[in-house]
Amino acid sequence: MTGEIINLKRARKAKARSANEAVAEANRVRFGRTKVERELSSAKDDLAARRLDGHRLTREGDDGPESKS
Repeated sequence: MTGEIINLKRARKAKARSANEAVAEANRVRFGRTKVERELSSAKDDLAARRLDGHRLTREGDDGPESKS
């Protein structure tokens, strides 16, 4: 019943390094884009929002068809 002896200090440090690497990778994806890529992404998002708004049946603030009775 002999198991492998592990150094807890090294294990904690290795776990912290892997967690830090995961955060760094997420930051590289989030912030690691060029200005042109950011502007293109922003333009695509704006276009998608305008197209979605263009398909609305009623505009914001409208209560629907006005009834003149």
